[in-house]
Amino acid sequence: MLVVNILLILFLVPCFLFLVRFILYRTALILVLRKWVNWVDDRIHVHQYLKVAELNENGQNNEFYRRVFLYINSLPSIEDSNFTNLFSGKKSTDIILSLDDNQVIQDEFLGVRVDWVNKVERFDHGGVCNRSFLLRIKKKDKRRTLRPYLQHIHTVSDDIEQRRSELKLFINNGPPENPVNGRWRSVPFTHHSTLDTIAMDADLKNKVKSDLENFIKSQNYYHKMGRAWKRNYLLYGPSGTGKSSFVGAMANFLNYDVYDIDLSRVSDDSDLKLLLLQTSSRSLIVVEDLDRLINEKLTTTTLSGLLNFMDGIVNSCCGDEKIMVFTMNSKEQIDPAMLRPGRIDVHIHFPFCDFNSFKYLANNYLGVKEHKLFPQVEEIFHSGASMSPAAIGELMIVNRSSPSRALKSVITALQSNGTEGKIGGKGKRLSDSASSPLLLEPPQHAEETGGTNWKDSVPGAKEVRKLYGLLRLKSCKSPSSFDHDPGMIER
Repeated sequence: MLVVNILLILFLVPCFLFLVRFILYRTALILVLRKWVNWVDDRIHVHQYLKVAELNENGQNNEFYRRVFLYINSLPSIEDSNFTNLFSGKKSTDIILSLDDNQVIQDEFLGVRVDWVNKVERFDHGGVCNRSFLLRIKKKDKRRTLRPYLQHIHTVSDDIEQRRSELKLFINNGPPENPVNGRWRSVPFTHHSTLDTIAMDADLKNKVKSDLENFIKSQNYYHKMGRAWKRNYLLYGPSGTGKSSFVGAMANFLNYDVYDIDLSRVSDDSDLKLLLLQTSSRSLIVVEDLDRLINEKLTTTTLSGLLNFMDGIVNSCCGDEKIMVFTMNSKEQIDPAMLRPGRIDVHIHFPFCDFNSFKYLANNYLGVKEHKLFPQVEEIFHSGASMSPAAIGELMIVNRSSPSRALKSVITALQSNGTEGKIGGKGKRLSDSASSPLLLEPPQHAEETGGTNWKDSVPGAKEVRKLYGLLRLKSCKSPSSFDHDPGMIER
């Protein structure tokens, strides 16, 4: 009996292996035969090629290229491509497939087979020269299916965009050898700051919200007035007062992509115009630390080039619904022509903390709305001491396990800072900015000449960092890194 079982096993195992091999071979054979049939069919019929370039002739982004990109990467047949890129999605469990360079993917519409080629031309040294999608369709099917097929791509891409709410941060590259090369590289925009988490006076915040909401509803008004549908903001104040966080909050509020322009990587005025032409509609265009770039001559862009960038004819040719945001530490040494109405529509001042903004930070960082130490903090603020929201927030983060210890560390820092934090002798506060005529109105004559309340008594960034480093050693049992971006308030 045992011998019979052994013989049976020895017979069945080869049969099973043969069956598996036959199935696999048959599947592969079917795939090969299908490719042969398609190859013969391609040789019999005449095809027409339609090119969808990433950039059009004047260097602007081709909107239809973006739609084709979304559509092709959503096709199930992308898995059959010889080379396919895999990327992680917004969630850690999401996997995104993307067609590799110069690969072919097939699609079928109304019973007609079409091919797409992700065509990429490169420089000799490897830089990307030109990107495009090449559509191949039989001439006999073109008249019947091309227009419905292109409309189908529009519909599908619109549906994909509605389901995808991920914003992007675009960063400009250095000047390319080829003037039509794409100048932007993007990463997911994951800034968590919102207008609700910004430490700002309530009236000021409501005015900003109202201004932004009015802007996105005013397309017909701007076009009726013959003006480009854009609005320019200036955020000014010392480092650590929340200007960069406010930019992130604006992007999340408007659901706009962000284009962060590094002027030090711009070769000349024409290059700056090209960057602007390659931005998309519904976007936030940001230039940070503009005063430092100009005063320290860190950019080769001329004043005339900057003025045309802010309010030149190119703005009317690069898409609608855009907001430009410029940040500065001070407006004192800025040419008045750059601050005039039309180039800067909204001025928002970001001063050091007052007691009201301190309580807002304490609630956000420590979950404390009232505390026995609050009266002492209020008294110190009223005496003229001041600190930036970023500095106070960092002290609260380091001591977040003990709200009392965190408040004591802030009190110690304010007392050590003393009157050095006063601004112009009066110590301008966030709440004062709410009633400032600069907030949501064009600047008055005094502001047009660059005059502000900021004086040379503002403490240097290095002195502030040294002070808070010493305070950290006193207030923390175990040392931890105190390095942080002084222009951001972490939430």
